[in-house]
Amino acid sequence: MMNPQTLLRSRNLKAKKQLGQNFLADPSTAAMIVERSRLNPEDSVLEIGAGMGSLTLPIADRVRRVFAVEKDRDLADLLKTQLLLEKRSHVQVIEGDILRIPLDDIFEQAASPLIVMGNLPYNISSQVLIRLIQSRKRIERAILMFQKELADRLMANAGSRDYGRITVILRYCADIRPLARVNANLFYPRPKVDSEVVEIVFKKQIEMPADDETMLVRVIRAAFGQRRKTLKNALSAGLPPISASETELILCQVGIDPVRRAETLSVPEFVALSNAITHH
Repeated sequence: MMNPQTLLRSRNLKAKKQLGQNFLADPSTAAMIVERSRLNPEDSVLEIGAGMGSLTLPIADRVRRVFAVEKDRDLADLLKTQLLLEKRSHVQVIEGDILRIPLDDIFEQAASPLIVMGNLPYNISSQVLIRLIQSRKRIERAILMFQKELADRLMANAGSRDYGRITVILRYCADIRPLARVNANLFYPRPKVDSEVVEIVFKKQIEMPADDETMLVRVIRAAFGQRRKTLKNALSAGLPPISASETELILCQVGIDPVRRAETLSVPEFVALSNAITHH
């Protein structure tokens, strides 16, 4: 496929900043990502933000089926034309917003757990992750490219500055590992920071499951909502109608010092706390 800048100019198009568009412009990097993704001929892939197909085409060479989601109508049309020319009938381009399209339709067509891939725009990365977590029973794993700052947060350990709400929610139900660093100069337009490709493998069985996952997410959000406050104060402010004295009692019951802060709690500690609040 031709260079993204050349292709856009040939269609009198420009990258749309409001959609966070930064296109991978180096075919060898795309090939390397696909190689490290360990795809096999029986796999079905959901690609988020297919763009002009820099990842779509090398993915399509390896798998049984690709569902390529693209929000930008101009790019979706361009990709459909390219796929038609190359006779890639096993790739279906879905024009739409990944945060709004009904994923159940795709799951039913795939008939087996999906592998999700994509270069995610920074402004919707966390929202996309939450949506994938909610659908994780139908997803085997995800290979996603994030801005390095967010990738660092996802892989952070308890006690570090990068450790936060999305870290805990993801690590509760998935294992994550880095696959590749991608330099900013390999994109068009060039973003301000480098990117990191990570592999997220959803756990088939959670060792210490939450009794109520909705409550777990509420507890995590409340704890990090005012992360400079002690857990006692952050939770009593973010989880009405539980009072500060009740919060202190619950924290002590599960062996967590009420003056600790959210970023010091491990995932199992958050689960234990959530379970205690659920049954309070």
